[in-house]
Amino acid sequence: MRKIIHIDMDAFFASVEQRDNPELRGKPVAVGGSRARGVVAAASYEARKFGVHSALASKIAAQRCPQLIFVKPRFEVYSAVSRQIREIFFAYTDLVEPLSLDEAYLDVTENKIGMPSASIIAQEIRKRIKEETGLTASAGVSFNKFLAKIASDLNKPDGFTLVTPDKAEALVASLAIEKFHGIGKVTAAKMQRMGILTGADLRQRTEQELVQHFGKTGHYYYHISRAQDDREVQPHRIRKSIGSERTFETDIAEEEEMLAQLDFLAKEVAHDMERLQATAKTVTLKIKYFDFTQNTRSKTYLSDFSATDVIYTIARELLRTPHLPNYPVRLLGISVSSLLYPHDKLQGYQLTLDF
Repeated sequence: MRKIIHIDMDAFFASVEQRDNPELRGKPVAVGGSRARGVVAAASYEARKFGVHSALASKIAAQRCPQLIFVKPRFEVYSAVSRQIREIFFAYTDLVEPLSLDEAYLDVTENKIGMPSASIIAQEIRKRIKEETGLTASAGVSFNKFLAKIASDLNKPDGFTLVTPDKAEALVASLAIEKFHGIGKVTAAKMQRMGILTGADLRQRTEQELVQHFGKTGHYYYHISRAQDDREVQPHRIRKSIGSERTFETDIAEEEEMLAQLDFLAKEVAHDMERLQATAKTVTLKIKYFDFTQNTRSKTYLSDFSATDVIYTIARELLRTPHLPNYPVRLLGISVSSLLYPHDKLQGYQLTLDF
């Protein structure tokens, strides 16, 4: 039986800003955007109490929380802190699978300190993160990735949750369906219309029925409803694409709002590319309309790129080609593919020997 830890930093971007600027502590903070335009990239817990969250239009955020303080993102600082945290992870295991700058899975079934208790390791990691970075992290511990991810979210912020095998099925059965990792807003809404409101309801459906309604992902839903997940922690996963997308609370129709969202998404994609040391040749724009119809627009280049402004410029061009969306948009997404990693580029050079 595996011992899996999921570490998730608490309001990461906003917490870094509050750490570095004492005047922001205890106050509602939004990273990204401004009162006039833009999109919130992250929100402090003080801001979340007012309904401010990531991907929310800044204008709406300011309306919900008039005292909201907008701060310009410092992605280079967030990346540096993320590397610092990752070094702490590697002190315990090499089986680390980063999901983003602020979260990761760790497999500590066999670990570098010979500690049999995953709970003790998780608590020690949280303590070291606090001491070395001044930030708090929440941790979930269980015997598979799905349960560890669910557990880390149960007692945020600064929380710890252990899900043992004897408690797993009861926990999953009690969860509201929208709390399931891997079930997004649209899928959750569809399940709710089918009468699937909790994990217990999901477990009542046959695998065949779930596949019929949700395609191949139905197999995954069938197994997680039974607390089953055999995915391994993958420390060296080679990704074929990198992307980010946002579903909006209210459908958007103005070009300015769409461009603000694309700017935010381009920054997220570019920083994931930087973290993975990847470049790309293809950009794909995903547009989902108010009626759930969807289309994608892509463009491929001969030379590779990774800069935020390049990704944004291409996405902006795709948004306008052949024309701007004619109907209100409920989701926008940017992804890059045809990825190149450092070892791919090295293979393109012919080595010579000097005789």
